[in-house]
Amino acid sequence: MSDEAAGIKDALHRLKNLTKDGKKRESEILLGDNLGIMNQMDDESFQMIYIDPPFNTGDTQSMTKQSSKDGVKILGRTIEYSDSFANFWAFLEPRLREAWRLLDDTGTLYLHLDYREVHYAKVVLDTIFGRECFLNEIIWAYDYGGKSKSKWPTKHDNILVYVKNPAKYYYNSEEVDREPYMAPGLVTPEKAEKGKLPTDVWWHTIVPTNGKERTGYPTQKPEGILRRMVQASTKEGDWVLDFFAGSGTTGAVAKKLGRNYVMIDEKEDAKNIMDERLNSVSSPS
Repeated sequence: MSDEAAGIKDALHRLKNLTKDGKKRESEILLGDNLGIMNQMDDESFQMIYIDPPFNTGDTQSMTKQSSKDGVKILGRTIEYSDSFANFWAFLEPRLREAWRLLDDTGTLYLHLDYREVHYAKVVLDTIFGRECFLNEIIWAYDYGGKSKSKWPTKHDNILVYVKNPAKYYYNSEEVDREPYMAPGLVTPEKAEKGKLPTDVWWHTIVPTNGKERTGYPTQKPEGILRRMVQASTKEGDWVLDFFAGSGTTGAVAKKLGRNYVMIDEKEDAKNIMDERLNSVSSPS
């Protein structure tokens, strides 16, 4: 057995068993093929699953981590991966079927894609979960990127939301961070101070190149949009899974909110980034 396989086996054992002193199981970051790892997990292990898989852009996604010292920009290692598939759905569909199996009966799946594949994803998820289990399509709109003059510039991603059981799923809107009213003068001062609940259209900037969240991982998503999902669809102590974990944003948010997490990625660069990032995150006291 390889060291990687042995490490995964040990981690899965830890996830299934309490520690000797009776404390709760620890969160895990796993390196390896997500489908093979998920196949070894127990049914209904997670309250929430968020995945941000490759978008099948046909390009190579890359980013060079930057830092600065004494005002001088320093370039670090370039991280990149191919985002091109001969048969994208032969790759993704079995992983979505595993996601359905691993969701608790009260659980929720968030699948993050864009215009290239999201319409096919809706059909596939309707088949796996059932059309009655579709909850929302969230539109995440942002303000950076190309500004085409030959078509309407593409400035949003799509997040499909499915529940395991439409009669039992957990959703708590009162826990979600609120946003300012666009016309606060039209509501009472109390409402203006409290803010309004987000709709299914979320305006949120991408992670700025020099922002404090930036890890140097390409396609990194901001904590703000993950925070809303975790707040709404989980309670403190619940388990969250992200099996295209990348920079570990899901784990960082889960840890800050007092949730447990399992992060899976096949790229060693991703695991190294997650180890460093999540070790620096504090759980709520």
